[in-house]
Amino acid sequence: MKKQFIKIAFYGLSAVMLLFQSSCKKDYVNPNAATDQQVFSSPQGLTGVAVGLQRVYTAGRASSLYNKVNINGLITSEMIVLNQGNTGEYQLQLGGGAVDGTNTLAAGMWISSNKIIYDANNVINGAQGLSDKGYASGLIGYASIFKALAIGDMSMFWPQVPASIGKNVTFIDRMQGYASAISVIDNALTAISTNPISNAFLSNIPAGINIVNTLHALKARFSLFSGNYNQAMTEANAASLTVKSVFNFSTVNLNPIFETVTSTNNVTAAIDNTTLGLPAGLQPDPGDSRLAFYTTNAYNSKVLGFGAGTVTPWPVYLPGEMVLIKAEAYARQSTPDLTNALAQLNLIVTKTPAIDPYGVGANLPALVGPYTQAQLLDQIYKNRCIELYMAGFKLEDMRRFGRPTSEMKRNLLPYPFQERDNNPNTPPDPTF
Repeated sequence: MKKQFIKIAFYGLSAVMLLFQSSCKKDYVNPNAATDQQVFSSPQGLTGVAVGLQRVYTAGRASSLYNKVNINGLITSEMIVLNQGNTGEYQLQLGGGAVDGTNTLAAGMWISSNKIIYDANNVINGAQGLSDKGYASGLIGYASIFKALAIGDMSMFWPQVPASIGKNVTFIDRMQGYASAISVIDNALTAISTNPISNAFLSNIPAGINIVNTLHALKARFSLFSGNYNQAMTEANAASLTVKSVFNFSTVNLNPIFETVTSTNNVTAAIDNTTLGLPAGLQPDPGDSRLAFYTTNAYNSKVLGFGAGTVTPWPVYLPGEMVLIKAEAYARQSTPDLTNALAQLNLIVTKTPAIDPYGVGANLPALVGPYTQAQLLDQIYKNRCIELYMAGFKLEDMRRFGRPTSEMKRNLLPYPFQERDNNPNTPPDPTF
């Protein structure tokens, strides 16, 4: 049954993506597919669409995952372009006015995010009518992960994001975007708390994602980005540090970072294998074991880590992210708790690869204070950049930690022409 659902999702997705090449009207209709009533009224149809969400988010160079990693990496100097013929990537490396509404990575992120939100809405709404409430809560939880990711991704890169899906939609501030993503997660957690996810549902989706832990982790992430530090702390504590939650790949559906970056040596690479693009004073200790985990000095600082192989799983969240969220939340409280902030940070600094579920560990001596709040925040920023290298968060971190604009190629992205040409409500482009 799982293979049947995946086949439905694959062919449906292929047809829909053809429509994106000519417009970005968010009017996603496939005249050759089953009717909405047929698809969105049955567990089989809803599951097929839900499985398709993961494919849109992770499959190939058009995916949200590829675009998020490379947009963020290139405009924050985590990565470098190896071949200037890759125009979209090279525009991002140049930054500033070289990045405009024609940028293919920005357009790809915008299109895939809106497509995911559209389909996730249909899955979540359709699940409400199912008689099997445990199956329904699974659909709601799984689809909500991708909807929240899509809203959060747009909120990281654009000053305003669509308030809804449709024609001539209005826009909301990106901080409201994070609030919207959190609301999606809260709705999913409530549904699951009321009716626990059934095993029947779990057997019909790709293995790898732990739904409940992932929802808590995403809520912690977006709460941190929104400045709600108490909520970020609570949710980081609720996400498991030992249970993996990953996007799995296969020889048919390859890891997109390996497929385009690691294997080709012709698109992008780590900027180097010693600094990871960090400025003097914040660069990794030469003995930091995370350097060898994420990069190698062979072939232009080739990417390793979670892009090392054809089917290397990509984490939806890392345990280290949750620990660093707690460290930052302690440090940013109205009365900063620098003692507990340093204790959480040292869990990351001293962690060995052997005790991390993914093998990410600095394996360094503990930091010894005392630190001022500003000094400790610098250390937290540094370790977020290393621990979460190529996770796609560095630009948001640079804003939050007040890094100088000279360290970034752009602060926010211009809106794709597909949106501007079809929606008169598209906001003005940011100046930088």
